[in-house]
Amino acid sequence: MDVRTRTLAWSGGLAGLLVAVVLVSAGIGPVSIPARTVAKVVLNAVAVPSGLAFSPTPVSLPLVGQTTVAAPHLSFASVFQFPVERTHTVIVRSVRLPRIVLAAFVGFALATAGVVMQGFFRNPMADPSIIGVSSGAAVGAVASIVLPFALPFGLQLQSAAFVTALVTAFGVYVLASEGGHTPTATLLLAGVAVQTFLGAVISFMLLHSGESLRRVVYWLMGHLGGATWDEVRTVLLVVPPLFVLLLTYGRDLNVLLLGEDDARSLGIEVERTKRILLAASSIVTAAAVAVTGVIGFVGLIVPHGVRLVVGPDHRILLPTSALAGASFLVATDTLARSGAAEIPVGIVTAALGAPFFLYLLRTREVHSL
Repeated sequence: MDVRTRTLAWSGGLAGLLVAVVLVSAGIGPVSIPARTVAKVVLNAVAVPSGLAFSPTPVSLPLVGQTTVAAPHLSFASVFQFPVERTHTVIVRSVRLPRIVLAAFVGFALATAGVVMQGFFRNPMADPSIIGVSSGAAVGAVASIVLPFALPFGLQLQSAAFVTALVTAFGVYVLASEGGHTPTATLLLAGVAVQTFLGAVISFMLLHSGESLRRVVYWLMGHLGGATWDEVRTVLLVVPPLFVLLLTYGRDLNVLLLGEDDARSLGIEVERTKRILLAASSIVTAAAVAVTGVIGFVGLIVPHGVRLVVGPDHRILLPTSALAGASFLVATDTLARSGAAEIPVGIVTAALGAPFFLYLLRTREVHSL
């Protein structure tokens, strides 16, 4: 089979798995809802534009003041009208689906970034936080909780985490760059050094967190509780466009596995490609970590496990790992909220991921891509 056929086959299968996991997950909770009913609720939410109307809307304009303008408003009509209890509709749409969809996008993002980092560093032990993005986000989040008065421009927790994550990634890149070149070994060491320093900063703030300690620790463990559609929309604006961009660099990632000298000889603009890959994967990771906290192992074990099945070709590995990461995080979050007391999903991913990775270390070849 050619690459396109294999990609479509694997992606189609994993997309079907993701849909099944979402339907089952949305039915699990204090109120059990059959997967068929969940599917009906989701289909009932599908709507198409049915008309355009103009209605008077008050607005405030410079030099004019308060006035009224005719603003357009689209009306929508539902495509499906399946009979479903209102209670089930509210539970699925307003409570469970926002959390599940956010988990899917975050898992999608972390697995995508993990594939890029492992290919970039030519090391299956690499993960999205390897250049300090997660640590940077943690500093911003903890500072917004413990020292809110110290944040400029009135930054809130998620905004602060996103900004500090990107600043950290940029700082690591600048520290590792020399004469227009960025050696991967130097970048890796700079990332480790910055992560260690930021860990000390976080520890210092924890000492002075006082009554905020519980909230800080909960965020650092990684969680999806209280997810909203606004958070989903925020991630949606960032992750899919950058995933498409990274997908166009699948061939370049394949060539980079041969080494930078060979990549140059094959016509790859190595430094430009590395900058784009680092920037895109850092932004994707920052967007995910900013809304959920630090969730480990998704970007490490999912790409590695999928690589063992579909092979090392990044044109196939990127979409398949992303879909597998989405299913994995939805499933683990379902497990995290299904017990007598909800626990942060980061605990579950670590508890499942670490033994699985140790198993791979003992039974598989993991020291090379």
